[in-house]
Order: sequence, then C-alpha cells, then structure tokens
Amino acid sequence: MREVFHQSLEDVQSRLVEIAELVTIAIDKATRAFGSGDVTLAEEVIADDRLIDERALALDELAIEILAMQQPVARDLRIVVTALRVSASLERMGDMAEHIAQLARTRYPDRAIPKGLKGTFTRMGELDVQVARALTELLRTQDVAIADHIRNSDDDIDELHASVFEKVLSDSWQGEAGATVDATLASRYHERFADHAVSIAKKMIYLGTGDWTGLEHGVPDVHVPEV
Repeated sequence: MREVFHQSLEDVQSRLVEIAELVTIAIDKATRAFGSGDVTLAEEVIADDRLIDERALALDELAIEILAMQQPVARDLRIVVTALRVSASLERMGDMAEHIAQLARTRYPDRAIPKGLKGTFTRMGELDVQVARALTELLRTQDVAIADHIRNSDDDIDELHASVFEKVLSDSWQGEAGATVDATLASRYHERFADHAVSIAKKMIYLGTGDWTGLEHGVPDVHVPEV
C-alpha cells in the first residue's frame, strides 16, 4: 500500500514538472510574439492555454484523491497540499503568458511593444523565460538553491516594471493612449508572472525546511529529498 502511495506522490511531482514545462513554452512564445508581432505564435499560446488548465485540474483531482484515500500526515501531507497550491500558481503563470499573447494578437499587424520600450520588454521577456526554466528545474530536482536565481531575476523584473511606469508617466512620453495601455498591461503581466514563480519557490523551501522566510534571508543549504 505504501508503495502505491509513494508512486502517487511521484506522479504528482512529474505532473507539476510537465505543467511547468508547458508554462515555459507559453511564456517563450508569448514574449517572442509580443516583440515581433507574430500573430501565429500568439494564437498558439492562446489556444494551448487550455492544456495548462486541463493539466492543472487533473493534478488537483489526483491530489484530492490522495488526501481522501491515503489520508497522508506530516511531510507527506505537506507535499500534497503544496502541490495543490503550486498547481494554482502555475495555472496563473499560464494565464499571464496568454494575456501577453492576446496583446500581440490585438495589435496585429503592428507590434505591441510601444516605441522607446523595446529594450525594456525584450529584457523582461528574457528574464521571465529564465525564471520559468529555473522553476521547472526546481520542481524537477527539488533543489531549493535554485530559488535564489528566481528571486534575483524577480528583483530585476520589478526594477524594469517600475521603469516602464516611470517612462509612460514622464513628460517626455509621446505614446498614444493605446500604446500606454499596452505598455502598462504587458509590464504588469511580466511582473506578475515572476511573482507567481517566487511564490512557488517559497512553497518549495517551506516543503524542505518548514521556513517561510527562506527567500527573504537567503536560501538555506538544503536539498529537499525526492518524494
């Protein structure tokens, strides 16, 4: 019976990794579509968001089944509850990628990136893709040292996000109303994408250490054992 239970926990982990991989593909395509005006890429992201939603729902159903049938306790219970919360954050990250893709599709055949902000959004996109890849590796290996990279990238994205608002609110900003809306929305979506990744990283640290402050004070030298 315990062997079946641990197989179920391994299935939970592999499903989280699969969802994270889909999210990584989505944000990569979305940022490229936003930067280039590629409507085909944008529509792929929008269409494929349902796959992320379906995978997240299936994982939630598995986790609830484990809670009902196996009645886990102690660390096993933390694993299942953490998986439910991580799944929700991954689903929201997929939504952020979809929102960026929708902006690109709305402005087609023009590019959605407002003039004067191309470099900023290119860098934000690169950082979000890096965050998604690091998060996938964190979920795959459960090596919480990776969380430091996610936190640092999030700090960089926050700075870029603030610079976008500073730009569009400055007297020198010449963008039309539509460009201003696009810039503020896109910047917010990028920033929220990374915030959800940080939230997941904190949950993984807690899973391994029982400490919610790990990301704020530096990641402790610990490796979470495989489920």
